[in-house]
Formats: sequence, C-alpha cells, structure tokens
Amino acid sequence: MFTEYIMKHPIADDLLFPVKCPFPAMADREAWELPEDALRGQLNDLAAFWAKKPYPMLTAGEYLAYTKTGSRQAFEKPYFDRRRKLCASLIGACVSGDAAKLDDVIDGIWCICEETSWVISAHNEPGRFGKQSLPDDVTPRIDLFCAQTGMILALCAELCGKELDAVTLLIRDRIGRCLEERILIPFERTDDHWWMGVIRKDLNNWTPWIVSNVMLIACLRIREDKARLAALLERACVMLDRYLDIMPEDGGCDEGMGYWNLAGGMLLDCAELLENVTGGRMSFRNDRKFINILSYPRHAYLGGGWCVNFADCDARPEICGERIARAGEMTGTPELTAFGAAHGMTPMQYLNDTPQLWRLLNAVFHRLPARGEPEPESDTWLPDLQLRICRKNGITLVCKAGHNGENHNHNDVGSFMIYADGEPEIADAGNMIYTAKTFSAERYTLWNTRGMYHNIPMIGGTEQQPGTERRARNVHCLPDGMELDMALCYPEETGITECVRRLTAAEDGTVTVTDSIRTRTAQPVTWVFIARHEPEILSDAVCIGKLKMQTSHPFTADVEEIRVDDARMARSFPGMLWRLTLTETAACAHDAAFRFVRR
Repeated sequence: MFTEYIMKHPIADDLLFPVKCPFPAMADREAWELPEDALRGQLNDLAAFWAKKPYPMLTAGEYLAYTKTGSRQAFEKPYFDRRRKLCASLIGACVSGDAAKLDDVIDGIWCICEETSWVISAHNEPGRFGKQSLPDDVTPRIDLFCAQTGMILALCAELCGKELDAVTLLIRDRIGRCLEERILIPFERTDDHWWMGVIRKDLNNWTPWIVSNVMLIACLRIREDKARLAALLERACVMLDRYLDIMPEDGGCDEGMGYWNLAGGMLLDCAELLENVTGGRMSFRNDRKFINILSYPRHAYLGGGWCVNFADCDARPEICGERIARAGEMTGTPELTAFGAAHGMTPMQYLNDTPQLWRLLNAVFHRLPARGEPEPESDTWLPDLQLRICRKNGITLVCKAGHNGENHNHNDVGSFMIYADGEPEIADAGNMIYTAKTFSAERYTLWNTRGMYHNIPMIGGTEQQPGTERRARNVHCLPDGMELDMALCYPEETGITECVRRLTAAEDGTVTVTDSIRTRTAQPVTWVFIARHEPEILSDAVCIGKLKMQTSHPFTADVEEIRVDDARMARSFPGMLWRLTLTETAACAHDAAFRFVRR
C-alpha cells in the first residue's frame, strides 16, 4: 500500500518541508485558550494531580528486578510515572501559559535525558557482554517505549521551544542529541531490530507503534535536510507494508481490541501523518484493507464497555474513541465515527497505561461531538481471523476458530462466550499483569493462557497445545453461528481423529453447543466452562447467572472458584470467576450437546 504509492510518487516530491507541528506552541495563546468546559477542567485537574508528585528515582535494582524476580512493574511503574508527570506538566504549562510551570517540564526532560537507556527492562536485549540485565548506552536499541519517550520529548521541545530556549539553549540541544543517538540514527542505519521486518516476518503491534513515533520525531526534528526526512519516511513505509503483509484482509486484530489502539490505531497515526506532511496527496482513505483494519473496533465491540477478549485482551479495555472517530472521518464511515464519538477518553486515561501524549493532544484539538452509543452490530463474521458474533433476542454468542500461534495467543481454538443483556455469563478471563513469564517459554504455565481455563473440552486428560500447526480445520460460517474441527489442537497421543464443534444462536436467544469427538482408543472427556457467576448444580440443569444450561445426558459436575487477585483482570472481573467442569466417562465416541436458555 505505502511503497506502491512511493514508487509512483516519491515522498520528496510531495513533502511540505519543513514540516509544521500538528499542534500549537505554548506561545500561541489563542489556540490554547480552550473553552471553559469539562475538558479544560480535566486538563487542569490532570496537571494538578501530577504537580503534587515528585519525579521518581529509577534504580539499577528496579531494572534488575525483571531478571531477579520476574517483576516488570518494579521498574515500569516509576519509569512510566516519570513520563506521565512530564506529559501532565507540559499540558499544565500550555493550558495556563504560566512560564513558571515550565520548571517541572525542564526537570522531567533533564532526568529522562539522563537515563542510560529508554528501553524498559523487559525489552532489554543481550549486548556486548552477552546476556545482560542492565542497559548499555554503547549499543542503543529502539523498543516501544524508547520510541514513545522520544515522541514525548520531541513534542516538549516543539511546543515549549521558545520558552525552553529562554532558560538555556542546552535543553533543546540535549533533546536533539538524545533523539539522534537513540532513535533516528539507529532507525536509519540498522536492520537488526526484529520489528523492522528484515530478520523476522512475524510482526505485530510493535511495528506500527514504533514506526509512528519515529515518523513524528523525524518530522519535528529534521528541519534542514529534506532528502534525509524523505528517505526516513520512505524507509518507514517499507516497514509498514511488511506489517500489512501479515495482517488479514478482513482487518481482524488477533491481539484483541485493547491492542488495536496500539496496532490499527497506530497505523492510522502513520497514515494521517503522511497525509498531513504531503498536503493530502499521500492518502489511503479508499484502500479496502486499510478501512477493514480501522473498522475492527466496531466489529469487536459487544456493548456496555465490553469487547471480544480472546488472547491477551482485557474484557473491558480502554477504547480510544478519538482515534476511532478519526478513522471514520478519514474513510467516510459514519457508523465508525459515531461509535468513536461515544467513547471519548478523559485526559487521565491517555496517561494511565503507557502515556500517549500524541493521542492526548489529538483529543484536545480534535474535539468529538457528544453522542449516544450506537447499537452493536447484529452479526459479524471475519473469515481470516475466524471470529463469529451472533446477536439474538438479547443474547450474544461470540466464538472463534483460528490457531494457537496467534499474537498474544491463548490456547483457545473453538472457545466461545455468551453475553446476556450485555453482561458476560460464559466468559473469557482475558489478560493479567505482564511478568517475565508472559512472553517466555513458561507462558503456558500461566492459568489464563491455558486451554484448561477456556471454554473448550479436555480430552484424555490433556488440553490444547500452542503452535501455529494447532489450528482449526473445516471452518464454516453458519447463518446462526459457526462450525469447526479442533482435533489438530490436541496432542497426538490422545488419538483424536475428529473434534467437531457446532455453535449456534436461535432467534429466541437459545445458544446450542454441540460437540462430536472421535478417538482411536477410549478417552475420558471433560468440558470446561468459565462462568462469571457461581454455577448452581441442579438435578436436570446448571444455572449460571441469567442462563440455564441443559445437557444432552448426565455428567459428573464440579465447580472450582477462581479468585481474581490480579489487578489487571480485576478491572474487568472483580471478585471471582468460576470454572465449571462436566466430565463424561471413557468412551471412543463422544456426542454431547449443551443448550443455554434464558432463566
């Protein structure tokens, strides 16, 4: 998409150089005189909240915690708090126009420039001394948050440049040298960062996330060499096309809705920036795959703040409504614009996770009209992602096929969720706070990633296994649901020859799950259901919240209480989840049906 355009229209020919900053400087008081409304109050509250807090120390011990104890939070909390405070201080200075408030901005800039590296401990790579647990300033690397830190500093230098220079020219000079040494030069001269797509083709959100920030940094910093900026942007476009190569045509995000903000949403940032710096000539508003990627949030939304949350996705993620609304405006998709407008974030939310200053400024200067939430789509089928959603009479059935080597994968081929009146009853536990185990060989020792904690059967005492070869076959979209065979997802020693699952939602809201399992030798089968409310075992059924589950024949039932003590998961599922298991005695053929009706 990007390189095809560049081959016909080199960026240097279209580039409006030097590039104008997309946001007004602090000195532009007319632009920063925001109306006396809720947004202005929220911005002032944000600045006041962080003004009370000091910039935290970053110690070697906190960095080492990742390799010593597996904790990411020990370093990441103070690391991101530094950046949150700097962003809030910048906003406070710009909104007020008070030069005295720049003291906090300068302190933040200076302490961040003093950091040995902007790469977080979990992303640190082996360097000159082999496996290393501390950062090395001699071999600069670019990870997600190095690039994001650079973006924050570049915007600080741009928005407050005149005021910073009045204090000393050293501040912007220091920012410029750090951005060159840590980001721009490595980006231009090396191909050995995996997310560039040269040494690895299995890309993910890292590519558009990093590239978008590098592109903005380059546009703000390279002011005297048009050829250099054009070459850097063209290099970035090649990387973006490598990312697009691995994206499905239907635009589905296998990393989940929460990651769309940092994947498809970042791709939008790149496209919007390229459009702006070329005066609208480099535009992809009519590209079908691009539109599909930008439309994924609308497909994955279940209503009431709930989203499809297969893989490492929160069931109630923060939704970047401003970006979604902008996607709708760019692509002429009114329903996407309306959906985004109904999901505006507060300024505090833009800084809550990984501080998104660029997004916050977009929200300030791209105001969304107040709108009510539109109805979720009644029916969704993404054939490449193999995601199916059916809504019938207040019941929503969500089911997936796919494979067990997806980005942020959980072993969950054939799993499903049921929502009743907009609330989950049969659920997916979703994500937890990341640790050293999360992206290691020990990933599938974490309970929330394992097949035995998803709504799929265990066969012969075994659960689904990871790997791209562990995939659904014979996948069919049905008018009222989906059918698939998940036999390949289980270990070969189980002797499974067939494991066909059919999931349907009738017009009255009744959901039926039918499994046909064939094994070469007798194997016991246990069906697993993750429930949001405690199951009540009756003689003829199981009651789960608003649902009653009727079974085709008797099973041995058991209920396990899952205490949700992970802070991230608790944002979606505070308190408890329950694991209901129904076990059938050993047999070579298992045909079972589970019928969920409203109580």
